[in-house]
Amino acid sequence: MTNQEQVPPPIDGRDPANLRGDPIDGDRYYSREFAQREWDMLWTKIWHVAGRLADIPEAGDFLVHNFMKESVIAVRQEDGSVRAFYNACGHRGMRLVSDSSSLDSFTCPYHGWRWGKDGVLEHAQDAEDFPQGNPCGKLSLKEVRCDTWGGFVWYTMDDDGPDLLDYLEPMPALYRNYPMDTAVRVAWYRIELNANWKFVTDNFSESYHTRTAHPQVPPWIDQDVDTARHEMWPKGHGRTVQPMRPSLTDRPASGLNEVFAAILKSWDIDPEGYDSYEDFVMEGWKDLKAAKRKLWKERGYLHYEHLDDEEITDSPHTVIFPNVTISFLPDNLVFFRSEPHAEDPEKCYFDLWCMAFPVEGQEEVESIMAGPKPLREVDECEHRVFDEGRGIPELAGQIVYQDMELAEGMQAGMHSRGYGDAYLSAQETRVRFFHEVLNDWLEGRRP
Repeated sequence: MTNQEQVPPPIDGRDPANLRGDPIDGDRYYSREFAQREWDMLWTKIWHVAGRLADIPEAGDFLVHNFMKESVIAVRQEDGSVRAFYNACGHRGMRLVSDSSSLDSFTCPYHGWRWGKDGVLEHAQDAEDFPQGNPCGKLSLKEVRCDTWGGFVWYTMDDDGPDLLDYLEPMPALYRNYPMDTAVRVAWYRIELNANWKFVTDNFSESYHTRTAHPQVPPWIDQDVDTARHEMWPKGHGRTVQPMRPSLTDRPASGLNEVFAAILKSWDIDPEGYDSYEDFVMEGWKDLKAAKRKLWKERGYLHYEHLDDEEITDSPHTVIFPNVTISFLPDNLVFFRSEPHAEDPEKCYFDLWCMAFPVEGQEEVESIMAGPKPLREVDECEHRVFDEGRGIPELAGQIVYQDMELAEGMQAGMHSRGYGDAYLSAQETRVRFFHEVLNDWLEGRRP
């Protein structure tokens, strides 16, 4: 196993003794001064996701990622590599392109300067009229460091920061068994929320809220307090690993869990063949692992080939510091991201990308967060305003919709004199840990 594949032991994400105890004050959710510090010390230094490699398969295909007032182009090169540039003409700063597309070169709409895929200036009107000499072949767009992992294109505005794999460590090693680049994006949303971006990371750093906010979850993901593993690493990344089996605490009144029973039946397991509800849950979960191990190839679940016994049935819900969350499920990847509004710290953009691993003969998938979807790449992003749910009625009742319903009330509460600091349970340890790592970045102490 190489160094990149070694996973250091996690810090216990249920032990508050691993925390300094930094307060989570309300000010950080609405202060413009705090937001400016985040821009200066965080956003200009971390690695951002520009988009997916699947969106730029051919030379000249490019992604545009707008972040606050900055914009970056990531373009596929002739040799198959990806390079990134600031989306600003080297002449007088004009934005070159507004949306992802495909071009052989980038022509400025203001004065017609043309830049190649490699960023080098190819043409300028009246090129001999410059006292500095002909700029063609000499000037280049300002390049941004760019790399790829997990089927995503990443970039950073920091010329001196860590390489991508070092920044992400230990995530690339931890999730090396998942063929992430083969996943198909079946739902794609960007939703404006009236809440600070940190609400999203807070929310995905704990599952304590699930029984209250997501009553549909315990029938198929075990939410019992002592069941999950809560893990975190010094760079701020962390995850909650939960078995995808019914909670033994939340038992259906009828005595039959139809959700889990249907899952067992789909893998030729008789859900009525167990002596007790406990056996139905615990032994059924083990039988499900065995059935998947036996039948995956003949049923076309080729992405199971390298998954271990935990990955083939369970749910490691993973936060990549500071603002990306990926739910790794046996048949799905769900990508969440929050990004701050350029002007108002009490608004953010919430990205939802539902992805499914292709299965031979399957034409529709359950996308977990967005409901049933055709198993094919969606053509374009749905830009919406949440508007108390009115902006995305098709997602009503979904887990992510329920999370967004809480956002504005949480944001309002940060202004209250009744709020001083979070009073956290042990299973919410990762929430404070996130803010402590954020504080380190803002104070110039990168983990």
